[in-house]
Amino acid sequence: MAGRPHVLKEASLGQAGGLQCDLAILPWGATEPHNFHLPFGTDTFQAERVAEEAARRAASRGARVSVLPAVPFGANAQQLGTPLTLNLNPSTQARILEDVLRSLEHHGVGKLLILNGHGGNDFKQMLRELQPGSDIFLCCSNWWSILDASGYFDDPGDHAGELETSVMLHLCPDLVRPLEEAGPGRARRFRLHGLRDGVAWAPRDWASVTDDTGVGDPRAATSEKGARFFDDVCQTLSDFLLELSDADVQDLYEAQRPDS
Repeated sequence: MAGRPHVLKEASLGQAGGLQCDLAILPWGATEPHNFHLPFGTDTFQAERVAEEAARRAASRGARVSVLPAVPFGANAQQLGTPLTLNLNPSTQARILEDVLRSLEHHGVGKLLILNGHGGNDFKQMLRELQPGSDIFLCCSNWWSILDASGYFDDPGDHAGELETSVMLHLCPDLVRPLEEAGPGRARRFRLHGLRDGVAWAPRDWASVTDDTGVGDPRAATSEKGARFFDDVCQTLSDFLLELSDADVQDLYEAQRPDS
């Protein structure tokens, strides 16, 4: 079966050339354990599949969009105490992102969306630094926060909980171990009230936070919940991709309203 023209790693030269891509999507995940029931590549699988489906829907409506190959390594310095976690420091991520950006500039791509799949990744400061030196319009999104998950799940969880498990049951059921093998995903909180209550923030030492690498109970997860959330997220993102593909990046702001 021929590759999908909106997925760069599958597209042929003829397909990619005919697409005249103006909007690229870069899925960015991580490689880390996700409790005892989900695969190490969960963050990458999810970001990639959301990007591909949203791009398919947008392309069917005329968007000139291409999904780049996913980056499978995330900012995981605080998770290195868990087995076989692989880390890219944010400074390394920034260098990779800059190299990808320069390549896209060379090929005349006008817009880039980073679709993030890992909570430890944060691209906002990188985009602040890169945007003044590039003609490409840069933006980023965390796929799991595009919609309010509380309307879909009893307790979405923070890591390998009901949300991620449900989505993986929908997308990659053959990679999900039986839920009776999963740990409860209980997390230890900081002792300092200010860190617990949001007065200040500090990175969490993951091995000290959770015994099974999960944060959130996955046992209420179902494929049906995951399918509904995935479908609605992809539709919302697809609408944005179509809007962004059609947008003039030199005219992104509304005219100032006169004083009433």
